[in-house]
Order: sequence, then structure tokens, then C-alpha cells
Amino acid sequence: MTRHANPGRVNLSHIFWLRSLAIIGQLITIAVVQIYFGVHLPLPAMLGVIALEAVFNALTLFRVARATPETNIELMGQLWVDLGALSALLFLSGGTTNPFVSLYLPSLAIAAAVLPWRYAIWLAAFAVACYGLLGFESVPLNMTNPENLFEYYRGGMWVNFMVSVGLIAWFVSRMSAALRAGDAALGEAQQRLLRDERVVALGTQAATVAHEIGTPLSTIAMLTEEMRDDARNNPALAAYAPDFALLEQQLKLCTSALARLRSRASLSTGQQCVDAWLDPFVEQWRLRHPHVSFERIGTAPSGLLVADTVVVGQILTILLDNAARASREHVTLEVSRDADTLIFDVCDRGSGIPVALRATLGAVPVESTQGGHGVGLYLAFTMAARLDGSIELTDARPGPPRGTRAVLRLPALDAAHASESKLEKQND
Repeated sequence: MTRHANPGRVNLSHIFWLRSLAIIGQLITIAVVQIYFGVHLPLPAMLGVIALEAVFNALTLFRVARATPETNIELMGQLWVDLGALSALLFLSGGTTNPFVSLYLPSLAIAAAVLPWRYAIWLAAFAVACYGLLGFESVPLNMTNPENLFEYYRGGMWVNFMVSVGLIAWFVSRMSAALRAGDAALGEAQQRLLRDERVVALGTQAATVAHEIGTPLSTIAMLTEEMRDDARNNPALAAYAPDFALLEQQLKLCTSALARLRSRASLSTGQQCVDAWLDPFVEQWRLRHPHVSFERIGTAPSGLLVADTVVVGQILTILLDNAARASREHVTLEVSRDADTLIFDVCDRGSGIPVALRATLGAVPVESTQGGHGVGLYLAFTMAARLDGSIELTDARPGPPRGTRAVLRLPALDAAHASESKLEKQND
């Protein structure tokens, strides 16, 4: 038995309100034709049908309030009751000669929009059967002045047409909007799944590369140490001693980066105040790019937490590395707060982002003008989305060199509020 998710609950809620409007409309129609058109209707029987319809609608209201989703059989039963109540009212008011007989159509349109085709066919067969029986047997209209029959019929047709158009347009359009929203959510979920699969594949490749380059790095480190020792005793190599020391330092950074990559799965995603975390992070990054002119603008906001220092550090490293490759002359980092958002602003003075790359950067790995493959930015965008954040890439300034401005926005976590929440959990 097929069950609906949220769109199904919207359908049942709509059916409840439509039935409520139908009950009000039925009472108004009975009063108008009884008073103004002189039609003598079997009021006890018709009001009894409407009363049963109101009781069923009250039960439907309780059903709407329940958390469990309804089945397609249940939705079909709801519409079946509506068609049955309409058939009973038409039987008591002229049958197929009643101008409101075409109100079968909006109910069938709703069924076609809400239910699978096999259930809609059952309702259509029931409506056809009721219409056929009404053509043979019904209570004829008893009018004080039969000359008003044409006016009554024409007025009823107009009202019936307006009601049918309104119901079909409103309900079907709302259902179509709900279906489009569901399709959009499904498409977004599929994109997230595809992005996660790509990230897993990249992570597997990164682990493989880390394993493969471990031995060559050890060999290079050993040779560098030997060359540095030779420079102490060989005057011809003495001038290269600072270069050997720098090379050894960079090799240590590579080795530590590989160690962090290997142990990433066992690291806890700790939280830390941004003002206390940022200075060591920047110092570590500057060791990797000693020739880059770097500037910290302003001071980091106090009292805010970095949700995941490892992930945020990786994102900022990617953004700062890209800025350093684009422009060694000037790279800036500014950290600020805007309401409930923590903002990391990275700027450089490079040539800027080509127009052809702006739509795809961060969405898929792409070739860059600096020789990269866009994998870093792709990972940065993905990790930012996992933290409920975003990355925006724009031009840093209007004129050449335009440069690039990368803005990382993350939810601002208040340190005091986080401490209170942690204390409450411990007390619980």
C-alpha cells in the first residue's frame, strides 16, 4: 500500500478545507433556491446528508492532525465520500437536470492530481455510475412557479461554472506547485549525493597518493639533510645552506600534512574560539608560503566558536593557497561578524576569475589559469555546505588588476550559549 510523504498531507488538508467550503456553499445554495427561486426541496433529507458530511469532515480534521501519513486508499475514500454526498444531494434535487451535476468534474480532477491512475479510474467509474443512475431515478424539482425554471437553470450553470473553474485552478495549481517543490528537493538531494560521491572518490585518491609519495618524500628529506651537512664542510656549497634549510623546512611541512591526512578519520571535530584559533592557523599557513606578502586586516571577533577547526582550517587553507598562487605581492585575510554569520574574507591582487569559469568553479573540478584542476575549490565548496555555510567568489576591485575575493560565510556560534548548552546536557 503506497504511502505519501509531506505532499500527501497537504492533499488531505486541502480536501478538508475544500469540503468545508463545499458544505457552506451547499447550505447557501439551498437557502437561495428555496427563498428566491421558489424551489421546494426535501430539506430534512438534504440537511441530513449535509450533517453527515460535516461529521465526516470533523473526523477528517482529527486525521489531518495526526503525524502518520495517509495512504492512497484513504485519500480515495475521502474523495469517494465527497462524490457520494454530491450524488445524494443531486438525487434529492432533480438528478441530471440539476445544473450542479457537473461538479463531478472538479472532484475527478482532484483525484487525478492526487492519486495514482488506478485509483482515479475507480472514482471515475463510480461517478459515471452515479450519473447514469441519476438519469433514471431522482426526486424531481418542485417549483412554485415553473416559469422560473430557465432562470434557475441558467443561474445555476453560471455558479457551477465559476465554482468548477475556481476549484480546478486553485487545487490543481497548488498540487502542481507541491509536485514541483518535491521534484526540486529530489534534484537537490541527488546533486548532494553526487557531490558526496565525488568527495569520497577524491578522498580515496588522496589517501592513495599520500601512501605513494611517503617514500619519495623520505628519500628527498634524507638527501637534503646530507647536502646540508656537506654544505658545512664544502665552501662551494656554503652559499646554498639557507636554501637547504628552507627545503628541509618545507619537507617537514609536507610530512606533517601527510600525517594529518592519515589521521583525519580519527580526529575529533573540536570547537574553538575563533580569536584563539586563528593566530596559530595563520602562523602555520605562513610557514608554507614564506615569500607571500600576507596581511591580517582587523581583529577576529571574540566570543564566537569555529564549529569544526579541522574542516574550517582546510577550507581557509585552500582559499589562501589559491590567493597566494594568484598573487604573491598581496594576500589579505579579514574575519568579521554580520548578525548570525561568521565571515572569512580572502583577497588577492591577481588577474581575477575568468568569466567562463565563474559558473562552474566550486560545482565541479575545472582547469584553472594557474595550472590547477579546481579540486581544492570543489572540496572547499562541499565542506562549506556540510557546515551550513557558503563560499562566494567575486572580483576584489573593479579595475585591473581585478584580483579575486573569496568570502566564506559560516553560522556564528556563540561561545557562552554553547557552554550553557553543554552544561545542561551534562546535568541531564
